[in-house]
Amino acid sequence: MSKKTEKNCRLGVVGGQAVLEGVMMKHGERYSVAVRRENGSITVTDGNFVSVRKKHKFFNIPIIRGVVNMVEMLMLSVKTLNISADLYGISEEEEETKFEKWLREHFGARLLDAVMVIAMILGIALAIGLFVFLPAFLTSLLDDLTGNILGGWKNLIEGVLKIAVFVGYLSLCLLMKDIRRTFEYHGAEHKSIFCYEAGEELTPENVKKYRRFHPRCGTSFMFVIIIISVVISSLPIVTWENMFLRMLTKLALLPIVVGVGFEFIMYAGRHDNLLVKILSAPGLWMQRITTREPDLDQIEVAINALKSSMPKEFPDYRKPSDDSDNVSDPGQQAADEPPSEATESHDGEGGSGAAHTEDVAPKGENAK
Repeated sequence: MSKKTEKNCRLGVVGGQAVLEGVMMKHGERYSVAVRRENGSITVTDGNFVSVRKKHKFFNIPIIRGVVNMVEMLMLSVKTLNISADLYGISEEEEETKFEKWLREHFGARLLDAVMVIAMILGIALAIGLFVFLPAFLTSLLDDLTGNILGGWKNLIEGVLKIAVFVGYLSLCLLMKDIRRTFEYHGAEHKSIFCYEAGEELTPENVKKYRRFHPRCGTSFMFVIIIISVVISSLPIVTWENMFLRMLTKLALLPIVVGVGFEFIMYAGRHDNLLVKILSAPGLWMQRITTREPDLDQIEVAINALKSSMPKEFPDYRKPSDDSDNVSDPGQQAADEPPSEATESHDGEGGSGAAHTEDVAPKGENAK
């Protein structure tokens, strides 16, 4: 009984995402990004983030917290992807142009913040165009071509088209080598979290045997969002008579769709009953596309990210440079404080914080 309780206490306390040649893990207010560099070493960066939901109780109300989490998750995703690119050394490989130097000198950090906001806006616009406008437009076109005989089936057809677009988009992403590598790290992230939740020692060999399909994954979240949107789109207030009005109505209802989907994902991440298994099945199936089987080196990166994000749970975890006489970054003291609350979203939350970077030795040289 105590063993079962211990396992349950570990459910839903850590989340993460795959980044460029690495993994980000988040536990409470602390996140860690681990990246495998070209020379074989693992570089680990730690940072802090405090969600607005902790600062204002209003933003932690069910449904509303799902919308807040989505925005924060997008922000952290962009931030950690940039961090992983810097750690991997992409920015060092390309020489700055005169125009880039001028932008950096005149705008500095403000330029990066602006780029992050623009990237997030463009990403949201692309998602709305692909998964909201395109399926509705194709359904309406099909109804016109068939002489308006679809009737009440239009909502179901629209939902099927949404799923088809989603699957097609992810399948096309697999054609890119870098994306396939990222999906492998995605699998390593899931396996590492499963191993931790099971209470087993985090070694590459132990992690390798766990499955790579996690019910709290962002892929499952997207699939749940599609299903919920089909149900809500069937309401009488979402009319087919005026396509422009339909789009506005669906956009207005999107926060509710996202909020309900978030609550389900959180419930699914902490329970393993029959209902959860049935409702999670489609999203878990989709992870056969968004996760690939990782190798032991990729799993090692995920383990470093997980342990570094949970210093209280892994007090014996040390990076080789921890024993050096180097002076820590000013923000490291805050980053090393034990987290005060569990991470609720498996795929991370948004925000910024002080960061501290350290290198793990290359493979074969006292690598953790």
